[in-house]
Amino acid sequence: MAYTVLARRYRSKSFDELIGQEVIARTLRAAIESNRVAHAYLFTGTRGVGKTSSARLFAVELAGNPGAGPDDEVNTSIMRGEDTDVIEIDGASNNRVEEARELIANAAYRPLRGKRKVYIIDEVHMLTTQAFNALLKTMEEPPEHVVFILCTTEAEKVPATIQSRCQRFDFRPISSAQIAGQLNAILETEGVKGDAELVHAVARLGNGSMRDALSVMDRLLASGQDPLTLSLLEELLGLPGRALLGELLDAIAGGDVRGSLERIATLLDQGLSPDRVLESLAERLHDLLLLNVCGEKTELVDLEAESRASEFALASKFDEAGLTHMLALCEHTQRSLRSSALPRALLDAVIVRMASAEKFASVGTILAGGPERPRGAERPKKA
Repeated sequence: MAYTVLARRYRSKSFDELIGQEVIARTLRAAIESNRVAHAYLFTGTRGVGKTSSARLFAVELAGNPGAGPDDEVNTSIMRGEDTDVIEIDGASNNRVEEARELIANAAYRPLRGKRKVYIIDEVHMLTTQAFNALLKTMEEPPEHVVFILCTTEAEKVPATIQSRCQRFDFRPISSAQIAGQLNAILETEGVKGDAELVHAVARLGNGSMRDALSVMDRLLASGQDPLTLSLLEELLGLPGRALLGELLDAIAGGDVRGSLERIATLLDQGLSPDRVLESLAERLHDLLLLNVCGEKTELVDLEAESRASEFALASKFDEAGLTHMLALCEHTQRSLRSSALPRALLDAVIVRMASAEKFASVGTILAGGPERPRGAERPKKA
């Protein structure tokens, strides 16, 4: 039997299983219960946050057998996108006016079962202007048995005339904590162990997209390693080692220019590009800045307990102004790398600048005439 990827195997089978979009799920359910179903909906949000899954679940409630459960034959076919009364259209490959006119003509026919026929148009922003114009009149006054669900990652490309005829739902990025919880549940079901650090790292790599996080986890499971570790993730995706980045930041905090350059050389010897090193360094500096400003227990940084304590200790070696300055240096250098013939030289230069710069005192400290903190001295602990 062919392998089914995690994103398909663990797709939500009911609104109760929909992660990160509870408000939208509750609203759609209430619309059905109160008989306030609109004729057109616009689901917008970044990839992998549940737009298509929600559209199919909504279609099950409208055109399927909602009381029969997810294993019902009709409901299963809807969730697979194969039902005759729930028609899924890919806007990217069916974007011409001819396809729109065919859809309009077929919408006139009543559903084979039930009371409603549902059209789910994915990536609707890819339709041509002519196709949108053809749809406009039908969406304004559709047959009473038709419901349109438009899904898009780029709502700004959908004409205002179309949007004004839809109820719009904005799907938010899923939090790293919610993604990590789902990943832990999946690993338990799969019978595979995963380090807490690994799960948190994969959740963060998802960047708000459950599907992206599951795609990374698929690659890890394909390695056959058990338990799954953070070092495996770093090797598989070509990420800078977290421990080595920590050593680099520690050297920078202590003003150790030679040690900083040696660790940069080690990272580059592992096959990483200067741009990738700077990107990872900036992400780490951002975490340190949040910990430095908001304290060890801040929820703005998603780390498991042991890593959080060590990261806070590292953050305490810097001050807010210095971390902000280094973040700006990383961003500026990344832009310069794109047009430079000497990216390695630029990277080395910015690392030397970070490690050899004098302490960045805050304006308030200067005006107050307060004592300067020696480089590398720890800041007072924050609650």
